[in-house]
Amino acid sequence: MTDRTTESPVLLLRHGGVAVVRLNRPDAMNALDVATKEALLETLRSVAEDETVRCVVLTGAGRAFCVGQDLKEHVQQLEREQDGFALGATVRAHYNPIVELLTTMDKPVIAAVNGVAAGAGASFAFAADLRILSESAGFNMAFTGIALSCDSGASFALPRLVGTARAKELLLRPRTLSAQESLALGLATEVVPDDELESHVSELAATLASGPTRAYGAVRRAVAYSAGHPLTEALAHEAELMNDTGASADHRAAVAAFLAKEKPVFEGR
Repeated sequence: MTDRTTESPVLLLRHGGVAVVRLNRPDAMNALDVATKEALLETLRSVAEDETVRCVVLTGAGRAFCVGQDLKEHVQQLEREQDGFALGATVRAHYNPIVELLTTMDKPVIAAVNGVAAGAGASFAFAADLRILSESAGFNMAFTGIALSCDSGASFALPRLVGTARAKELLLRPRTLSAQESLALGLATEVVPDDELESHVSELAATLASGPTRAYGAVRRAVAYSAGHPLTEALAHEAELMNDTGASADHRAAVAAFLAKEKPVFEGR
């Protein structure tokens, strides 16, 4: 079921428990103008709150995943606002909440990277749990190439994926990393042929959508929490999450299925 018209800068397609969020400005390589950022934020809020959605896929239309900020619109804003324009405003209003939703929603998120992902587009992909790249895809940390700092969580996610030293190298000397190099660095989870990306991601998303959603959400929160807390606090947090998931219907169903030597059926509860 398609929830948005094909003219929208962001499309939402639901199939079972999977929600596919597709950036839809192919002629602009899915660059992020204000309308697209607002539509993406609204869509992600919707799927994050929808308990019937048990896995989210973020992808792009056309030959790019997302090349980041729409520089044409940005130049117009600079000219119109002169010295009064602050780029940090859109970071706070749009980019930050988008990345927080991608990172913290209580369900797994897959980035289906169908082409180049640059700047904020790359950061969005890094916020996902899994990054499946087509062979023609790649990442470019383009920020300093246009004399900007990094945003959309790049300073948070990139060092955790590749280490601090390599993260600074990629940010200070931006270049396009091929899909295979991204895989070698740990930026990509998998690389698949271009013509197999959609079917492969659909199968993966369907598998996750039929899994124990509350447990997946708890794992996301546990990993995020432990990144900024000492061991003792991380252990205590794990105990809280274990209490929560241990009381879930899915856990009871899984134990019963194990004892009956059957495959469990999870309902995301």
